[in-house]
Amino acid sequence: MQKIRAAVCHSFGDPLKIETINIRPPGPGEVEVSLTACAICHSDISFMDGGWGGTLPAVYGHEAAGHISAMGPGVTRFETGTPVLVTLIRACGHCAPCATGAPVACDAPPDTGGPLRSDTDAEIAAGMYCGAFAEKVVVHESQLAQLPEDMPLDTASLLSCGVITGAGAVINTAKVRPGQTVVVIGAGGVGLNAIQGAHIAGAARIVAVDMLPEKLEAAKEFGATDGILATDPAPWDRLKEITGGRLADAVLVTVGAVPVYETAPNYLATGGQMIMVGMPHSGAMAQYEPVMIAALGQAMVGSKMGDTVLARDIPWMIDLYKQGRLKLDELISARWSLDQINEAIADTRQGAARRNVIVFK
Repeated sequence: MQKIRAAVCHSFGDPLKIETINIRPPGPGEVEVSLTACAICHSDISFMDGGWGGTLPAVYGHEAAGHISAMGPGVTRFETGTPVLVTLIRACGHCAPCATGAPVACDAPPDTGGPLRSDTDAEIAAGMYCGAFAEKVVVHESQLAQLPEDMPLDTASLLSCGVITGAGAVINTAKVRPGQTVVVIGAGGVGLNAIQGAHIAGAARIVAVDMLPEKLEAAKEFGATDGILATDPAPWDRLKEITGGRLADAVLVTVGAVPVYETAPNYLATGGQMIMVGMPHSGAMAQYEPVMIAALGQAMVGSKMGDTVLARDIPWMIDLYKQGRLKLDELISARWSLDQINEAIADTRQGAARRNVIVFK
């Protein structure tokens, strides 16, 4: 067991505590990564607040990058010292979802106990199979993707979740085609990446919807052609003006708010699809008029982690970044130390931050 510093959640809704805990060596098929950076995602905050249940104490954090510092038996794809990103996508490679190209839906449970322990040898849950609000993680090798030696790791960490979730929802889930109209509701971290994905896919109109005018202006820097204030009495009427009455082929909901989900179909054209990305707390319910969805041939489709396949999508996105076609550096709002994590989380809660990043070294 090694000693590491980590931000531990002991009670839902309370600030995290910076503690020294124990992490075991990697077992078969596992890799230890010494982290350089971990971004704060709203999913971490939802877990911290108890919105999705879970076991405590726990270390959250799942949007990370660092260098491999140790490998367990059977790991052959990597070498010690390799820069990698760490994701929550843990895939066995053998179950039906994995075998049909959907590793984000892997249904095989972890075959080893969690790597984190307290000084009394009590287990500390590694949130989302990562536990990356810590100096080191031990994860399954399928959760890693290799990074270029010259890529800044604080920037690369954003590829672990926010970027692939937003851009992937457009490209992999919605399969947006050139010439289509895309509406992205929510111009935060995931929403900006959905906008980038729509731009890369060749959408003719990319319309950002948000409550803050300054976020709509920022969305245009990432590829939005138009902005609509969500506070307007009927913002979908504004979309009709923009599209000449056609409305949207794809509407991406990137915020976890039930009222947004209930009104999102109003933006849909006949045959359009609503892509459900943002995740409300468990138990939250929305209401729809099913006859309209059926009569207009529309669809509601869930998108988990942008239906990403790490080996396919990460090299492609890195290449886009190097070409200047995918903005990553511009997504970082601020960098914080581990000791400042509660301040960084409070800043993230306010909604203006694109991504706050915890930097370990």
